[in-house]
Amino acid sequence: MTLKIYGIGRSRAWRNLWLAEEAGAPYELVETNWNNGGTRTPEYLKINPNASVPALTDGGLAMWESLAINLYIAKNHGPALYPQNAADEGRTWQWTLFAATELEKPLAIYTTNALAGPPEKRDRAKAEEAWAQLKKPLGVLDGALKDRPYLLGAAFMVADLNVSAICYNAWFNKADFSAWPALSGWLERCLTRPAAAKVRKLRE
Repeated sequence: MTLKIYGIGRSRAWRNLWLAEEAGAPYELVETNWNNGGTRTPEYLKINPNASVPALTDGGLAMWESLAINLYIAKNHGPALYPQNAADEGRTWQWTLFAATELEKPLAIYTTNALAGPPEKRDRAKAEEAWAQLKKPLGVLDGALKDRPYLLGAAFMVADLNVSAICYNAWFNKADFSAWPALSGWLERCLTRPAAAKVRKLRE
């Protein structure tokens, strides 16, 4: 059965497209754009009442939240990407929630105000505050990667995809991660994978 992923390449839906590519799962991108009312139609609101993207349908299942969608796709359509024991499954959830709560917001603030936003709208103080806030969680990631190539060990898995996808905008816009060399190398390994490179073309 073909997965349906709702969104556009320049949205968080790219995370789900990347996971589907890594998993080799048949999927269809249903282009859904908030700018033209596509997320507010009655049909779409039945799938995602938040009126946002991404969303996923898989047969009779409809769900939203990009990172949760990735966990679902990996577990049900890409078993090589999902841990096979409870300990590693717990660590996968741990890293996914860590990225969502500790990294995503300050990375977005920093990237917008230091690297990617219109120069006239950048706020240096906000950028500096966000970067200071990031030093601890980036250090935690770097420490976890010093003795292994990926978060759970030797193999790239959904935990790596979820966390590196959250770091993508900062990485793409040349944020300086050199203070965390293990993290820097890991980002390169993750975000230049063939499946990532294929999907990145939809947003770059």
